[in-house]
Amino acid sequence: MAWPGLDAAILVHSAPQYRAPLTFLCKHLRAQAFASVRCTIMAPPSPHRSPAQANGACSEDGIRVVDMAVLVNGDADQRAQAIRHLGRACQEWGIFMVINHGVPEALQAATMDACKELLLSLPTEDKAEYMDGSPMDPVRVGTGFVNSAVDGARYWRDYVKMFVHPDFHCPSKPANLREVAKEYAACTRGLMLELVAAISESLGLDGGRIAQALNLESCLQTLVANHYPPYSGPDDDDGSTPIGLPAHSDYGLLTLLFQNGVDGLQVQHDGQWLLAKPLPGSFFVIAGDQLEIVSNGRYKAALHRAWIGGERRMSVLALIAPCLDTVVEPVPELAREGPEGVEFRGIRFRDYMESHQSSRLVGKTALDIVRVQR
Repeated sequence: MAWPGLDAAILVHSAPQYRAPLTFLCKHLRAQAFASVRCTIMAPPSPHRSPAQANGACSEDGIRVVDMAVLVNGDADQRAQAIRHLGRACQEWGIFMVINHGVPEALQAATMDACKELLLSLPTEDKAEYMDGSPMDPVRVGTGFVNSAVDGARYWRDYVKMFVHPDFHCPSKPANLREVAKEYAACTRGLMLELVAAISESLGLDGGRIAQALNLESCLQTLVANHYPPYSGPDDDDGSTPIGLPAHSDYGLLTLLFQNGVDGLQVQHDGQWLLAKPLPGSFFVIAGDQLEIVSNGRYKAALHRAWIGGERRMSVLALIAPCLDTVVEPVPELAREGPEGVEFRGIRFRDYMESHQSSRLVGKTALDIVRVQR
């Protein structure tokens, strides 16, 4: 299947300096048996800055900007600087933006459109089989966080969630969702695995160390599409306004997020809530709980929330996490370096995820079950 503009997106930039990222990502995806994937070019840099200039930059709100063209194709000095910059983003913020990432805009748009059709246009009977189940079901359609019994709060959100790796699951309708989601999942998975390798290096580890420790060859990858309806009604009886999602950290390792042009992602930094505004064509990358655990607390999972307003907002997330049966714990090299030794005890990721998804979202309290108490 082809989407308007996708083939053109493959050829958006043919300058030699952007072919190496293309080669790397395609090679990586082919190695994972995704030969049909067509995410095959790095987007051109902003006309206002070169890749070297973009590396080390921050957005207006202070969120750091990471340039994949530099990470993958820069010279030794540029790449070393980019690795340090990435490490500071994970340590100080737990969130950054990635540009020149190679995921075609047409594929992003097709993924969002298919999910929007499922959430807003399909009759209830066509998605009813996915609406009543457990948090660990491979496909879920619903409202709020997981279900109203767990939420205990008024969340202004509709969502579809599907596990897409190591086994691919997808609603049967709309008809084009399966192919679009499969290509988008493979494309974003390759991008996130490259980011994991760079993050591993930023910690002073071998590039493959975190992937090995978490068995990311069999990683759990989840796609989520969120629809936040516009809200301009009265406040609740207690004076509060309904929210999209409350403050929380993600259960996985990394989350890749883009939205429909309507802002609503807020991140906490230095005790203050800031509205995150993406650069055109960028993804937000959000550090999750598993990165905080495996790094022994050196890198922090980002505390963030979804706010609503008078415009309809949609976001699409791709999340990677350890293999479900992997015991996640700080890598020994980093545990030895910590001033307090080991900060987190080991836990099977399946057990952590079940606990996180079955509990009410309250900040970063999910990490309490593995945090070493002193």
